[in-house]
Amino acid sequence: MRPALRLAWAVAAKDLRVAGRTRESLLATAFFAGLVLLILGLALSGNEARTPTQTAAVASGALWTALALSAAVGAQRAFAQEQEAGALEQLLLLPGPHGALYVGKLLGVLGPLLLVSAVAVPVGLILFGAAGTGRPVPWLALALTTVLGVTGFAAGTTFYGSITVSLRAREALLPALAFPIVVPVVIATVKATSLLLTGGWSPEVGTWLSFLTAFDVGTVVLATLLFPFAAEG
Repeated sequence: MRPALRLAWAVAAKDLRVAGRTRESLLATAFFAGLVLLILGLALSGNEARTPTQTAAVASGALWTALALSAAVGAQRAFAQEQEAGALEQLLLLPGPHGALYVGKLLGVLGPLLLVSAVAVPVGLILFGAAGTGRPVPWLALALTTVLGVTGFAAGTTFYGSITVSLRAREALLPALAFPIVVPVVIATVKATSLLLTGGWSPEVGTWLSFLTAFDVGTVVLATLLFPFAAEG
């Protein structure tokens, strides 16, 4: 267990140092999230007749669309750095279970994505009129929803990033493969966010967040077990 934890932390720390030094993944993810929010904001603006429920639904859908696509952008770089440097084989030779490599890469993808989400969520809600209108916003519950949702996106896209890294068309294949798997995350996050914005915390919100938690844990465990086969294949 300890060698696996050390390997996972070493890989995560390396990726986070590289991300902090080059800011390539962070800037790409932030730019993509901002671009999607801007396009959707321009396309969906100008309808003052929306009810608060409709406004919350539109804001939630646009926000999580941006974060889902940004997760795919960030995951594309998870294994591409080693692949481009010809060091992917050496990474797989590190002492420890291969599943720990997946956990380390997941943490490396999750860090920049959470930073982007911390800015994108309030900006997106204000842009679409779901915040700053005098109604109280349950920021703590939204933060929990964001962490659970982003973790689900990162878990799925990072795993499929390991499968597509050696393929020539990996930029196109990664979203095509990963998005059908993370559809439950999209549904749960949009529903939970919309409910929080319209009525605050409720048992229904708790049900959606419980589902998100179970999905995240199940995806991480399953991907960790399957990663050695994906890496060796």
